[in-house]
Amino acid sequence: MRRLIAIAFAGLLLAACASRGPAAKPPVELPRLHLAPAALGREISEQQQLTFRHGTKERELDALLEVDAGEVRLLVQAMGQSGVRLSWDGKKLAEQRAPWLPPAVRGGRVLDDLQFALWPLDSIRKALPAGWHVEEIDGERRLSDAESNVWLTSKLESSLGWIVLDNRAEDYELIVHFPRTDLPPMPEASP
Repeated sequence: MRRLIAIAFAGLLLAACASRGPAAKPPVELPRLHLAPAALGREISEQQQLTFRHGTKERELDALLEVDAGEVRLLVQAMGQSGVRLSWDGKKLAEQRAPWLPPAVRGGRVLDDLQFALWPLDSIRKALPAGWHVEEIDGERRLSDAESNVWLTSKLESSLGWIVLDNRAEDYELIVHFPRTDLPPMPEASP
């Protein structure tokens, strides 16, 4: 489940920033994770179709995610054009951007959203600053602040063949579509 959500996050951020405009500022800044690639505990190589929704706007995107013990690589395309390529080795984030990509699309935020969706809860918990909490209840992962305001969620809708990510801080929803034969496993319950 988490591997599919990760791909979606990257596309989501591209679309969100492109449709928001430069004046919009989130009510809260979500914490940075920047977890080691090896902390994922497995390798991933996935291509997915994404649907991004922000207000009344909807965009279709394609993404390719590869993760191994040494590196996270992500490519997001819109209308057949490469928008952003990210590479994270656990120390340095390298980013290649298309000239048309809005400056508000930040590689660090894309990486953090990806890791929120895919990496183990224990790794995320250790990286969160004081006052932030992550939990998983009935297959839904939730990131909340010290006042228990939930700012980021992800939920597997296996009967529908998609994963829904809701970023309340930046006001967008991302749906990751996956083939029915590639249904991800349900997440393990967290303590």
